[in-house]
Amino acid sequence: MSTGTSKILAVTQAPFPAEKAARRPHALGSVAAVVQSVGTKFFIIAVNAATGILSARALQPVGRGELAAMILWPIFLASALTFGLPSALTFRLRSNPENRSRLLGAALVLATLTGLVGSLAGIIFMHAWIPQYSHQVIQFARLFVLNTPMTAVLMVGRAALESHGDFTASNKLLIIPPALTLFWLIVLWRVGLLTPINAAFAYVVVGIPPFIWMLLRLWRMFQPSFDSFIDSARLLLSYGIRAYGIDLCGTMSMYIDQALVVRALAPQMMGTYVVALSLSRILNAFHASVVMVLFPKAVNQPPDVVRGMTSRAARISTLLTAVAGVGIVSFGPHLLSLLYGREYTGATTVLRILVLEVVLSGATFVLSQAFMALEHPGVVTALQVLGLLFTLPLMLILVPRLGIVGAGLALLVSTTARLIFVLASFPLFLKMRIPNVLPKVEDLRFMAVHASETLQRLRNRRLVAVDGAD
Repeated sequence: MSTGTSKILAVTQAPFPAEKAARRPHALGSVAAVVQSVGTKFFIIAVNAATGILSARALQPVGRGELAAMILWPIFLASALTFGLPSALTFRLRSNPENRSRLLGAALVLATLTGLVGSLAGIIFMHAWIPQYSHQVIQFARLFVLNTPMTAVLMVGRAALESHGDFTASNKLLIIPPALTLFWLIVLWRVGLLTPINAAFAYVVVGIPPFIWMLLRLWRMFQPSFDSFIDSARLLLSYGIRAYGIDLCGTMSMYIDQALVVRALAPQMMGTYVVALSLSRILNAFHASVVMVLFPKAVNQPPDVVRGMTSRAARISTLLTAVAGVGIVSFGPHLLSLLYGREYTGATTVLRILVLEVVLSGATFVLSQAFMALEHPGVVTALQVLGLLFTLPLMLILVPRLGIVGAGLALLVSTTARLIFVLASFPLFLKMRIPNVLPKVEDLRFMAVHASETLQRLRNRRLVAVDGAD
């Protein structure tokens, strides 16, 4: 394997023209972008942990379940109805940068339309889906589902920023909303107005300022155009539909459990499950940060390079996730009691199951990027759909019998099947050996060397900034 192949996420040749690349002051090197993204994810984890602890303690399991029932739907519906647009936009912008204005314009329109469809579906079917909740909770859930179009556009906007190398802006869009949410929850708590409905407003409304900021930034960078809308939409959807199954499976693996738990169980059990889920999903930071950088960098690379990049990315991110997961499993009962309260210690068993599921699903997510980058999204779509077919029947069978533990087991079985499918598809469809996903000593050396280089780069930037100030 060549040196360039063995160094995952080393700086790769950008498909944007040289003069365009020179104008991107916010573009980061690949390793630096991953480090920044991991830092961002852990900042978000800290903020989400604070909001979760505050809302769980103040609202108790019943109130926390009602809050989840109201704020779940915009992100669930927007993610379920992407039609592969974020992935398609990333791929097309990297491979057809000369058409970036038209591509982004078409993507924004399509995302808005899919979001409107999601809002309409939520309004119509909300009462039938969560009839055990109060009339007030159902009505506010219908109100908050109107946020779905904005959520869909945010997904497309972040994909455009990342394809342009502006990971800093994308990370800001991840940081600002939860930080503002925490601020408003603290205010509501201090003045004695922290109710499930007021907390839901704090989660939903704070996304508006960063949304406007993102649109202004996209306008300056891309000058979105609606010329040749039909051709641009067809180009996006030709890739997006094939990639849609991956997005849909990812969404279902992240949210279908909550959607079914909120349907089948009382608010108190929903609140307990959400707390366990939130604690386990801390581990998503490693895989999500790697994929955020891996996919744009892997597009237009030779197959062997893509395989090398993906293999090492999967090994390193899974190793870090597994190590952190052992810590959560070991101290999970104490963390639940200490952070959230004794009312939530019943989530200990499902927490352990969910931690293992996160480790496996993250590895699957990273490995699937090889098919995305090599323009074979349909293969992963078909294979992931097969895995998803395990989830729904298992949920319907296990949740009524085992409660939240059944939901965790259904996710674990489905994720294991999807991981096996993705690994087997490398020789079947890409004619490549199955990637080695077991950690190697050289991976540890790689992490140490690049961590040292990144720290040195940061020190140099500080020195330059200090010299400039002098």
